[in-house]
Amino acid sequence: MLLPDSTWPAAWRQPTFRRQLLTVLALLLLLARQLPRYFAWVQARPGHHLPDPLLTALPAHDVSGAIFTVIYLGIGLGLVTLLPRPARLLRALAAYLLLHLLRCATLWLLPLEPPTGLVLLRDPLVDQLLYAAPAPITKDLFFSGHTATLLLLALTVPPGWQRVVLLAGTVAVAGLVLVQHAHYTYDVLAAPLFVALAWWGSGKVLGLRSEK
Repeated sequence: MLLPDSTWPAAWRQPTFRRQLLTVLALLLLLARQLPRYFAWVQARPGHHLPDPLLTALPAHDVSGAIFTVIYLGIGLGLVTLLPRPARLLRALAAYLLLHLLRCATLWLLPLEPPTGLVLLRDPLVDQLLYAAPAPITKDLFFSGHTATLLLLALTVPPGWQRVVLLAGTVAVAGLVLVQHAHYTYDVLAAPLFVALAWWGSGKVLGLRSEK
C-alpha cells in the first residue's frame, strides 16, 4: 500500500497509483467541461428563498477581494504542500472530484434563489474559466464550495502549521461569504458535512485505510 508521504518515484512504480491518478485527472477535466452548461441550467431554474435570521441581521458588504485572496493563497499553500506527496495529492484530487459531484447533486435537489441583499461575488479566475455565461451565476448555493474547498485542503495536508493556516482560512471564508450575502448560513454550515463525506468516499474509492 502506498504510504501517505511516499515519493513520486516510489508512487509512479505502482500501476495502481498511475491508473488511479490518470483516471481522476481525466474525470476532473471531463467535469470541468460540463460545469458551465450545468451551472447555466441551475441559474435558469426558479428556486426558493430561505429564511435566514443571521443574514437578516448582518449588513451586506462587498468583500470579494478578501474572499479570493484567502482562497487562492490557501489553494497555493495546499498545492505547494501536496505536490511532493503523491499519495496525499491523489486523495485530495479524488475527494475534490467527489465534492463537486456531491455539490452538483445538492444543487439539483435544492433549487434556491439568492439570499436577500446579495452582493455579487466576482471570482477573477473561475468566472472566466468555468462559469463563463452571459449572466452572473448566483444560484450555485447549497452547499458553499468556497468554504468546502479550503476545509478539504486542510484535511488533506499533513498535521502541522499548514493545516492550522488552512483551517483558519476556512473559518475566515465562511464568515466573509456571509458578509457578502453570497450564501445562506445553511450553505456554509452544511459544507463540513459534505467535505467529510467526500473525504470518506475518496478513501473508499482509492482503497485507502484511515490516515491522520
